[in-house]
Amino acid sequence: LDMRGRGMSDKPDSLPEAGPAGCYRMADHAADVLGLLDQLGLERARLGGHSFGGLLSLYMAAHFPQRVERLLVLDAAISTAAPRTRELIKPALARLGQHYPTFEAYLELIRQAPYFHSWPWDATVESYYRADVEPTADGGVTPRARPAHIAAAMEGVLAEDWRGIIAAVQQPVLLINATGAYGPPGAPPIVSAEQAQETAGLLPNCRYVHVPGNHMTMLYGAGARQIVAAISAAFATEGTEDTEGFKD
Repeated sequence: LDMRGRGMSDKPDSLPEAGPAGCYRMADHAADVLGLLDQLGLERARLGGHSFGGLLSLYMAAHFPQRVERLLVLDAAISTAAPRTRELIKPALARLGQHYPTFEAYLELIRQAPYFHSWPWDATVESYYRADVEPTADGGVTPRARPAHIAAAMEGVLAEDWRGIIAAVQQPVLLINATGAYGPPGAPPIVSAEQAQETAGLLPNCRYVHVPGNHMTMLYGAGARQIVAAISAAFATEGTEDTEGFKD
């Protein structure tokens, strides 16, 4: 699912009087997810999301518990819902709102991004970035997301009471975390092990799993393989006597 303002979904502009988040509040994103579930005829779903998507999954579970069976949260925690995250993700957002003469030029910029520092390049990542751009008439490309919309979504995150939201989540949660440097050696991760475990400790039914990589590289290569293994193990008990989710 491409959320509003991202990918091939609609990208409405917000009116100034709507506030910093405009129409990119968590409630707006949740309404989009509910609309999709309704369209697909899904009364209850297992929701999963990475980063912002992980926070949105927690928000959905807290506010619409009847629609959410269990959660997969990839590298999201209370700590990511803080102004500090604005600074950490600036390198990732710098590519937005720009025109690139070719896709290859865009991809070369991505390869130099600090969050891919010293990472053995995985060609699979190119499929993500190819879907991330749209062609222009001159043969170039431009990223589909716009900086103002992503900034508004971040304001929507910061406006919420995340401790209250997480306290309301009763569904089983699989929280997967990568603690590699989000940049050159010595750079902090987006979510440290301590920060992830703090969030896991606030959830009554949560399994914490660590995988290699950082916030981005965890989704590819060795990190991706371990994520799949963790999901398979966590959900293997479905349909058995383990009726309490992930609790042993």
